[in-house]
Amino acid sequence: MKILVYGAGAVGSYFGVLLAHKGHDVTLLTRPDTAALLEETGLRVTQADGSAIRANPVLATGLRRVLEQDPPFNVILLAMKAYDVEVALNPLVAFAPRPFPTVITLQNGIGVEEMVQEALGDVTIIAGSLTTPLSRETPDHVVVEHSDRGLALAPTRRKQHIKPYVQLFNDAGIPTSAIGDFRAMKWSKALLNMIGNATSAIINRHPRIIYEAAPTYRLEREMLEEALRVMDGLGLKVVDLPGAPARKLVTGLRLPAFLAKGALTRAVGEARGNKMPSFHIDLTAGKSKNEVVYHNGAVAIEGRRLGIPVPVNTALADILLKMARREISWERYDGNPAQLVQDVEAYAGQEMALDWER
Repeated sequence: MKILVYGAGAVGSYFGVLLAHKGHDVTLLTRPDTAALLEETGLRVTQADGSAIRANPVLATGLRRVLEQDPPFNVILLAMKAYDVEVALNPLVAFAPRPFPTVITLQNGIGVEEMVQEALGDVTIIAGSLTTPLSRETPDHVVVEHSDRGLALAPTRRKQHIKPYVQLFNDAGIPTSAIGDFRAMKWSKALLNMIGNATSAIINRHPRIIYEAAPTYRLEREMLEEALRVMDGLGLKVVDLPGAPARKLVTGLRLPAFLAKGALTRAVGEARGNKMPSFHIDLTAGKSKNEVVYHNGAVAIEGRRLGIPVPVNTALADILLKMARREISWERYDGNPAQLVQDVEAYAGQEMALDWER
């Protein structure tokens, strides 16, 4: 199969290496400086068991020339961050080949598939949710942190056949399963991603500490319960993903508070290890964008639309985005959960304009 991997971060490199290693014709679209390095070194993925896979996918730096290739691509994997998708779609629209390849989205968060559909029109889009945790040690080296996870795929329209793509990734060594409802899948994955993410980034402390401290633990519970109420309002059920039992989280939230706290704290500590979550990583990297808008922000937007109170998700998304844009100093919240709790409470009952609403 001829495959274009659009984005050469940890996720794109992981898929590019495993698919190329299996013998597929893979082109990896990346920046010129990264391409120059990878031309010399190739790409390497170290599996959780320590074994390494090396491959040399074709490297490209310009989308127009790539899309003009003959024969055309069968599949385009969108592997950039959710907040980069909108800009990345512009050249796809401008240089769109006909017929357009199948597009598989690999972003975390809610709303990407709808964005792609709106931009590209009548193309086949398959939604993907990757639960395998990856770290990019160097531009040419990706490490798989846990082996008991995988990829879930879901059709975005009725009568879409996704079995060939499930087989494609399984054959490449990426454990893949099919899920019937892409919105339920994306919301369930977002629910898992939100655990200890925005709160941790704002307070600048590990999620384990967030769950151990009573004030921030209460915030986390309220945040998750708001998200579940919005899912109920949308008619979406929580579904399990490969190695990520989201329904178990819901069961934990239904336990008495003292039991739930211990169980959730242990689960967060085990899941995160010593790593800080993604929202914090982007914030400390100085990025002015943050995927919180596709997580807590999406909950806030849908909750407001449905008339469901979502003050905690609204506050976490708004505060974190303002921090990313340097409108709020990090010092205000650094190690200060009481300040965050106080400010979140101020959002309750307010009908404010959100300049990040998509």
